[in-house]
Amino acid sequence: MSAANESRTPGPGGNVRWGICALLFAATALNYVDRQIIGILEPTLAHRYHWTPDDYGDIVFWFQVGYAIGYLIFGKLIDRIGAKAGFAVAVGLWTVAHIAHAWVTTLNEFIVARFAVGLGEAGNFPAALKATAEWFPQEERALATGLFNAGSNVGAIVTPLLVPAVTLAFGWRAAFLITGCFTIIWLVVWLVFYRAPERHSRLNAQEFQYITRDSPTSTSPVPWRKLLRVRETWGFAIAKFLTDPIWWMYLFWLPDFLVQRHHLNLASFGIPLVVIYVISDLGSIAGGWMSSRLIKAGVTVNAARKYTMLLCAVLVTPIMAAARVHSLWAAVAIIALATAAHQGFSCNLFTVPSDIFPRRAVGSLIGIGGTAGAIGGMLIAKYAGWVLERMGTFTPIFVVAGSVYFLALLVVHLTSPRLEPARLD
Repeated sequence: MSAANESRTPGPGGNVRWGICALLFAATALNYVDRQIIGILEPTLAHRYHWTPDDYGDIVFWFQVGYAIGYLIFGKLIDRIGAKAGFAVAVGLWTVAHIAHAWVTTLNEFIVARFAVGLGEAGNFPAALKATAEWFPQEERALATGLFNAGSNVGAIVTPLLVPAVTLAFGWRAAFLITGCFTIIWLVVWLVFYRAPERHSRLNAQEFQYITRDSPTSTSPVPWRKLLRVRETWGFAIAKFLTDPIWWMYLFWLPDFLVQRHHLNLASFGIPLVVIYVISDLGSIAGGWMSSRLIKAGVTVNAARKYTMLLCAVLVTPIMAAARVHSLWAAVAIIALATAAHQGFSCNLFTVPSDIFPRRAVGSLIGIGGTAGAIGGMLIAKYAGWVLERMGTFTPIFVVAGSVYFLALLVVHLTSPRLEPARLD
């Protein structure tokens, strides 16, 4: 950037940052296709290989173990090597592991393959949030996060439409091969198009000044020992530990719920799942839009984020009754409201690190929080398998799902009452 160009009045001035957001959206959608496919195929694979709920719980558990380890690795790695290279490594790893499913046959082989997918997929959100922190000013970050996070719902929408059709036509192994090809195409586009703002040839000076106006002067990574000494880190991590497992539960167990409770099958549960995740998509965007709109209207960042999360926590609570509802579409409506509220809550929680920590710490912090969420996911996988094996009902699982968001918000508020910058030094 020349000195003459840098003197121009800061303003949006362009839309390159939204092109970056579109790439992040696509990556997140593909990430969720590749992770949700095992849930869609669970009834088919359980019948073919005689899995029990505990067996399937073990497959999900080891995916979460890989995800927990991967979050720690990629959170730190992405702060060191940057979003571009870090994202490429993560996508490459999970794509190879995903395609390898086409050659597995035993329960242990599925466990190993899912562990490797979890290891690679953990890099998606640290890299996407790192890129968002680089490419968006504070007032737009929640909206950008909500938009790319909506890709998770698009992935969840596409999967129950695409995977059953491919499976019924060509077999379940082809489902892994075909979906893996889409991720390879995304990786090529990412490597060609993505650059940091200061090195992006298509970015004009006005947009550059707009997106970097609240950038820190230091770019050196923050050591974990500094992050772990501040209460804000623990508040974020505990909130992720409490709420992430609920989304994992929806992702991996909803097909089984529709099969067991409402007697659907591979050919018929696609439309209810699509409805659920379309509404979830709207919730993700609405949650990001609401807090961003409040900030632009003069509400403090602290109040905007927390009021939005409180509303989302309230909207989740009807899920506690979903397993006792006899009507399929009434149950779908209740679950859809809960998943939409989760996504609205989640996109604001994801934005908190960039609100209170320097950008150079965002990747590491997201890694810590993601690991905490994956550990929670490991526990919910075991809990769900145990409950269904012994009690045969989703009610205890949904009661947990409807109650944890208030606790998570309380933890965030107690550890960061005003969302002020964390004191790392």
